[in-house]
Amino acid sequence: MSRKRPTVADLRAMKGKRQLTMLRVLTLDEAEAAERAGVDIVSVPPELVLNPQYRDAAPSLFTMPGENFFEIGTADDFLRWAFRLYKAGADAVYCSAGHATIKRMADDAIPVIGHVGLIPSRATWTGGFKAVGKTADTALQVFEAVKQLEAAGAIGAEIEVVPVEVAKAISERTSLIMLSMGAGTGCDAQYLFAEDILGQNRGHMPRHSKVYRNFAAEYDRLQAERVAAFSEYVADVNSGAYPEDRHIVHMDPAELSLFMKKVDARS
Repeated sequence: MSRKRPTVADLRAMKGKRQLTMLRVLTLDEAEAAERAGVDIVSVPPELVLNPQYRDAAPSLFTMPGENFFEIGTADDFLRWAFRLYKAGADAVYCSAGHATIKRMADDAIPVIGHVGLIPSRATWTGGFKAVGKTADTALQVFEAVKQLEAAGAIGAEIEVVPVEVAKAISERTSLIMLSMGAGTGCDAQYLFAEDILGQNRGHMPRHSKVYRNFAAEYDRLQAERVAAFSEYVADVNSGAYPEDRHIVHMDPAELSLFMKKVDARS
């Protein structure tokens, strides 16, 4: 039995009832895998949801495209960007821009997901890539940021690398759907990157990530196989082993004789 794609109203009704699952996926293959695995929510690059094949691969995934605010521009730019994605099948959009930009989209009925805690594009304001909200004052700032998102009309917020106690207290005191990235189970959804789960990330592994497969090793093996195959091809060409008779087409001898006579006549 196929799943029904959840609406914003469905997600709001599920708040506090069970942990939702969320992934950042980058390709159609990853989106299809998330669909088949029963993932609830995905964050995707905008170009993926604009792909006409996307909804065939992921018909029931609540889909949230997003880019850093400085890639998009002003509030009007965001609105045009969001309308295009919404028309293509997005269920909500991610926005780490200011509250006025979020309100601009929310006022036109675009479901918007904001971001609080560690916001990578704004990490300079909170001391870099580290936990946010470890003191009473900074925790209160995270809470106030959530309330500002509420007032702007957002439907939810990613809450990243915030102490679990703080995230739980905030989630219990907001109507927003809280998407936890390293902020514990007191929120409404758990959010990880597919590249971390699959072991594709060769760089820094965040504390909250969990590796379930080792795709990097498999990619290394496949690359070694590519090099070996290409090397064998080069060697075959150099030795005359390629092409073999089965790789080429021969001409009928009578047609060849006629062709040669015509060629010779023109030489």
